Amino acid sequence: MRALKPIALLVVLAVAALMWGRHAPEPSQPATLAVPRDAGTALPSFLPPEATGVLSRIARGGPFEHRQDGVVFQNREGRLPREPQGYYHEYTVDTPGLDYRGARRIITGGTPPSVYYYTDDHYRTFRQFEVPR
Repeated sequence: MRALKPIALLVVLAVAALMWGRHAPEPSQPATLAVPRDAGTALPSFLPPEATGVLSRIARGGPFEHRQDGVVFQNREGRLPREPQGYYHEYTVDTPGLDYRGARRIITGGTPPSVYYYTDDHYRTFRQFEVPR
């Protein structure tokens, strides 16, 4: 029986290590966001085409392509309005031709999201936008 305790501890530690950094927001209610098929007319022109898929996955609660997607965005530089810790979450917007995450992100605020920001320069500047409901 004593041998089971170290094994159980190892299993718990292994699961915790796998989950480290995966803090996707759990919606408190089903997402009501719907990104229209013809998002070009509803979303701002500064968003790249790849953002539409990301916004759809955010609305559905996943699945996300990058393990960092959904983690809490810290807003350390204070470039977004001050909100309580855990309010903002970040999601990768892929850049065609790159084999890494690149600099483009969508930052959401609230759970479910009620505010959206886009950055294409890795958090130096942000543009707020609205998503049709």
